[in-house]
Amino acid sequence: MDGGAAARIARLAIEGSPPGEPLRILEIGAGTGQLTTALLDQCADVTAIELDRDLIAILRSREELAGAAIVEADALDFDYAGFANGKRWRVAGNLPYNIATPLMMRLIEMQHGPEVLVIMIQKDVAARLMARPSTPAYGSLSIAVQYAMQIERAFVLGPSVFYPQPKVDSSVVRLTRRSQPAVSVHDPVLFGQVARGAFAYRRKTLANSLSLALGLERATIASALRAAGLDTEIRGEQLSLSDFAKLTDRLAG
Repeated sequence: MDGGAAARIARLAIEGSPPGEPLRILEIGAGTGQLTTALLDQCADVTAIELDRDLIAILRSREELAGAAIVEADALDFDYAGFANGKRWRVAGNLPYNIATPLMMRLIEMQHGPEVLVIMIQKDVAARLMARPSTPAYGSLSIAVQYAMQIERAFVLGPSVFYPQPKVDSSVVRLTRRSQPAVSVHDPVLFGQVARGAFAYRRKTLANSLSLALGLERATIASALRAAGLDTEIRGEQLSLSDFAKLTDRLAG
């Protein structure tokens, strides 16, 4: 990542932080330290995790990074709850493409999770986060993220700003935790199950997909759909978050 992109990400990461309060930022995947440097330039309290031992040695040897805590750790195994310790914190980083989605969801769904995530992900994944109903990119990931977070696509980066160059474009997105979920449901766990089940069999109607995914009688689901004011032949991708909330409450009884 070049210095200009790193500086833009760092500014997004600190934007809106309370004045006079130390801003704790966890950087995921420090790499060569470009973003680490930019975050320190913004006077953030930075902890940077990196898995590559050779890069760790380089990062720890650089005097300009002495203000950051450099931690050798796998992003999938890191103790995020221990780091959070019930306090306010944020995340910044270039998420590895192969683990970006599960890692992002872990951070979003955890108790005392980060209040803001400024992350670089594949452009197509960013499109899924922001997708609206009845579009090809819309799915359970769209619902889960939009339920908990406000989403802003900040900018797109082409392969040329990286070394080595990836084969795809990347998007930087800023996710800000909502003070309250986007929709109100009696059973948030069931809401997530319904959203995932709705897209488990995309070629089927919603009633058939939920019946297979959740092990419920199709007649029960059809009755809940009617009670929620929805067509019994509707497909999952046609439902808004509000529709999913109404259906979930009907299924919960």
